[in-house]
Amino acid sequence: MFIVSLTYKVELCEVDQYIEAHISFLETYYAANKFIASGRKEPRTGGVILINAQDKAEVDAIINEDPFYIADVAHYDVTEFIPTMAAKEFEAIKDLI
Repeated sequence: MFIVSLTYKVELCEVDQYIEAHISFLETYYAANKFIASGRKEPRTGGVILINAQDKAEVDAIINEDPFYIADVAHYDVTEFIPTMAAKEFEAIKDLI
């Protein structure tokens, strides 16, 4: 599992030009059962995506399809994460690895 932290490199008005395409990208990978959760940072300086992927190469391939990446409006920081404990309601997350 991977935590992808996006940090915007440009003003929000430029980011917003790509928001609809980015949402479509997110929906594609939710439908493929690759994305677990996502959302914006507060304050709105970027976002976070929790990805169920086999390895970093798969994460990189997914990121390369993000309209934010293609337009070069965000920086991506990728962290591999192996959940070993979870709240009772989220224990299934441990089975994703």
